Amino acid sequence: MKDENLMNNIVSLHQSGWGIRKLSREFGIGRERVRRILDINNRQRESGNNELGRVEKRASKLDDYKGYIGELLDRYHDNPPSGERIYEMIKEKGYIGGITILRDYLTTIRSGKPKEVIICVETPAGQRGAHDWSDYTIDFTVEGPVVVTFFSFILGYCRRQYIELVKDKTQNTLLQCLVNTFNYFEGVPKEIKSDNQRACVDKWEAGKPVFNKQYLEFATHYCFRPLAIHPGKPRENLKIERPFFYLETNFLNGRTFKDRGDMASQLRQWLNGVNDLRVHRTTGRRPIDMFYEELPSLTPLPPKAFDTSVIEYRVVNKESCIEWGGYSYAVAKEYMYELCPVRVSGDQITIYSPACLPLVTYKLAEKGSKEKYIGRSTPRDSSYRLKAEQIITRIESYGEVMKQYVTELKKHHPTSYLHHLSHILSLRVNYNVQDILLAVARAIKYKVFEAGSIENFLNNHADKRNETKL
Repeated sequence: MKDENLMNNIVSLHQSGWGIRKLSREFGIGRERVRRILDINNRQRESGNNELGRVEKRASKLDDYKGYIGELLDRYHDNPPSGERIYEMIKEKGYIGGITILRDYLTTIRSGKPKEVIICVETPAGQRGAHDWSDYTIDFTVEGPVVVTFFSFILGYCRRQYIELVKDKTQNTLLQCLVNTFNYFEGVPKEIKSDNQRACVDKWEAGKPVFNKQYLEFATHYCFRPLAIHPGKPRENLKIERPFFYLETNFLNGRTFKDRGDMASQLRQWLNGVNDLRVHRTTGRRPIDMFYEELPSLTPLPPKAFDTSVIEYRVVNKESCIEWGGYSYAVAKEYMYELCPVRVSGDQITIYSPACLPLVTYKLAEKGSKEKYIGRSTPRDSSYRLKAEQIITRIESYGEVMKQYVTELKKHHPTSYLHHLSHILSLRVNYNVQDILLAVARAIKYKVFEAGSIENFLNNHADKRNETKL
């Protein structure tokens, strides 16, 4: 069992009342280790910190289309489309992968058995919640037609909802929405069910979901057990899907909205003034009344919220800037071509030194802003060029291969070697150091020292940073 799964199981079961001795016997580990796991989780809940510079796994090209494939198989269950037809349909949606990976995936989810009836199981107070997204095209009176996305979370016992208007469906947005949800409910259910979005589930193995590492850490921080619906069976999440229908018929229909801000304002009023106070068709009671019965059964919030910041590594480019979201954020020139951690939280971006010391914080540029350089009014000028000794020191710090390259380059290009070295440094913006070293070693072997030739080799044989996760 992976450490993340072990930690989540121990924390969630301990929260449900299991003692240390029972947990030790159940998982076959010492009681001291159980105590250490619980202590670590308590410290993380109190500090609210997550790991700086987490690296995400590379996703399959098919991941973004698995939900759509499940919908197709569910919609056309009596006469399911062939693998070739599904391949044609997802290509129309933008899929660029091959058909073999699709066929392998269909083999794992298709079944010749008739569709089973999914029963909406009632759960005890505080036991379970569920969340999902839903998209709608809204004709705003000011902005015109715009596609908007809603996040919804519902408590299974009382049916009380939290709904939020969001900008995207990224993992960072999901985690922040869940934090907002827990604050809204002043507690956390013991289990939370989601669909198979990449923000939650990496893959399925042997009929069980393999949860994303950060989502699992988030679940452990808030002491809930993550659950996921089976691929191709969206009806397992009926409690969350049906409230979107009520959102459509009672909130979106018969109302006008000026813009997103006006919609968000009306949504908050509707949640408290209408959705909380209606008599639910299944329970026969108002969600807000049942919520006060459920509230004592929810897990209390930790002292510190989970840090939902987006953290990535970026290389300072030749203009002494970090690029983020199509905008350039200025950094001190001594960090040019250095790999620096970047943290984006809310509407702020903080750039750190390679030693993880904060360098500068900016307010994120508004989308559509014409000012592309933040922290500096102009692009690069002569004051942002590294000196010769700085270039050589930076290059030689990469190892013996680079030291040999500098020696050979000076010998074969005595008047232009600094130009080539600067060019090599700039390649780090797009390529990993190991790939650059391999290309340089090849250049030394074949006595081709021009930086342009090394870049051509990288273009043909290495992945760019913007094509893979950092």
